[in-house]
Amino acid sequence: MMKKSLKASALFMVMVLLLTGCYAKLPDIENHTLDDAYRSDAVVYNTLYASEVTNLNYLVTSSPVDTVITANVIDALVDYDNEGNIVPGLAESWECTEDMCTWVFHLRNGIKWVDYEGNVYGEVVADDWVAAAEYVNNAANETDCQYMYCTGSVVKGAQEYYDYTRSLLHPEEYDVKPKKVEPSDIGVMAYDDKTLIYKLDKPCPFFLSVLSYTSYLPVSRKYLKSSGTMFGKDYKNVLYNGAYILHYFQPLEKQILVKNPNYWDRDKVYIDRVENVYDSEAATIGVERYEEGLIDKAVVSADKLERYLSMRFHSDEIHGTIPDCSYSYFYVFNFAPSYNEENEPENWRKAVVNENFRKAIMCSIDREEALSVYEPYDPGKLVNNTVTPPGAISIDGKDYTKFGKLSYYSGRDSYNKNDARIYRDLAKRQLKEAGVTFPIKILMPYNPSVVGWKQEVFTIKKQLEHSLGTDFIEVVVEAGSDTGFLNAVQRSGKFSFMKCRWGADYEDPQTWTEPFEEEDDYSFWHQCEDEKVKEVCEIWEKQKDNASEITDNENLRFEAFAEAERLILDHAIVVPFSIMIGDGYVMDKINEFEREYSSYGMAKQRYKGCHLYEDSMDMEEYQKAYKEWAHIEDEEE
Repeated sequence: MMKKSLKASALFMVMVLLLTGCYAKLPDIENHTLDDAYRSDAVVYNTLYASEVTNLNYLVTSSPVDTVITANVIDALVDYDNEGNIVPGLAESWECTEDMCTWVFHLRNGIKWVDYEGNVYGEVVADDWVAAAEYVNNAANETDCQYMYCTGSVVKGAQEYYDYTRSLLHPEEYDVKPKKVEPSDIGVMAYDDKTLIYKLDKPCPFFLSVLSYTSYLPVSRKYLKSSGTMFGKDYKNVLYNGAYILHYFQPLEKQILVKNPNYWDRDKVYIDRVENVYDSEAATIGVERYEEGLIDKAVVSADKLERYLSMRFHSDEIHGTIPDCSYSYFYVFNFAPSYNEENEPENWRKAVVNENFRKAIMCSIDREEALSVYEPYDPGKLVNNTVTPPGAISIDGKDYTKFGKLSYYSGRDSYNKNDARIYRDLAKRQLKEAGVTFPIKILMPYNPSVVGWKQEVFTIKKQLEHSLGTDFIEVVVEAGSDTGFLNAVQRSGKFSFMKCRWGADYEDPQTWTEPFEEEDDYSFWHQCEDEKVKEVCEIWEKQKDNASEITDNENLRFEAFAEAERLILDHAIVVPFSIMIGDGYVMDKINEFEREYSSYGMAKQRYKGCHLYEDSMDMEEYQKAYKEWAHIEDEEE
């Protein structure tokens, strides 16, 4: 039975903290607005963190490290319940026109902007979203999330305004100067203080799922103007309208979130204060600090899991976490390599266009063995057989991966040594005729700062060479830069075969097509000159574009996108690998099934709705709670 006793004896914890140096340092309270969050019996959730926030200006960043704060201090038009359903947020209701090109939102009464001390600054009004749209789409502000106004959901005039403002900054980038566009030309407008209107260039059935993204969050125009370049520079230069206020933040020391006394939905905020203490060794010392009673959550690393589970104190507190389908990991073939001659890029270029060669590699990878690096007890739960993770999107209870012929892959393991060798033998004859020399060098880089990736790559190297033979291939494992890996390796094409990832931006299959589009092109297949690869690419583009035009029937839309995804799997353009590893195993006094949930965006980072318990769940309690949450019925014996 799950331990349900709420944490009542917070006084003891306060006394412990007073004896433990940096864990006890609290900010001075300059007024009494936030007294409740610091009372002796306040419910306080204590954690450690090792990755520091880089930007508090939520309109320019979408980094998960930054949105841990944003998700808790800024509310959006829509919210989520604990099962991933969209529910009213700052908008209490909405409607759209039949063509889904005009969306009207009606704001709640009494929503307040407050400062870091809880003082009321003013009302949240419809113009706050207009101001945000103008800011995000002004190229001078260098936001990394502007693309959400022109990807999937296309807000009228947004991209045109961005292009115009960018041309003023970088005229050399434009052969023809864009025509002048005013901020008022962007299709976001306030009919009155409580009525907000979005106008889109084309129908968007998933528009509601876009609205909790950082670039669609509100900002007070008056405050933004008065703050100037100081907006978001520190916690004192931001206004808050969410469940919590960032009351204190000293980088590389501590973050303190306190319950917002003016929050519109404060009755659903059960934790009074969240204290996050910085420690670069958080991953190493977390369990020890949890055992000492200093923190309420610790991540248990895979290499220490077996040892901790053998110890009664720890085994009673350790449990898994919800599989994270917000990111998909997959291995991509590079069709336009640009690495040094030592690793024979031209030979790879000839080999990779051969479909049987790609299929031989696909069938040689035992993903469960490779993923046991991260999940030693049940690696199968991380395996992803499609690009789109199962559980990411569904209609009326039917998962997207079960639509059309994509269902063939969703329930099938591609690992098959016999098939791998058949494909190898077919490929070998064809490759010899194409002038390929053997063994074919396969450059597989990894990021040394990512825990487990090195071991994973060497595991796959062993699998490939054992299955296909070292006379056929030679896997070259190389450590990339631990800083700037994305630009230095992936985006520069300095790999043959490498793990990449993509995260969903909204709730629609279209979001999972972006890594294969020309603008993002993880595999550089749009640059490939081979006629067969070009043909597959062109067919995929047509199928994807046709699917995106279907806006009046979700089932047909999903069927069409599933057909496009099936195509790239049929031709082994990509090798699906896993869903996001996430926290894996933890000791955590929060019940994650109480918190908001979404397979995209920031919802899962919120503390709203969570209670703090005396103890963490054990494995059995967690499994029972998970089955209830996921509506999984026990099989009859």
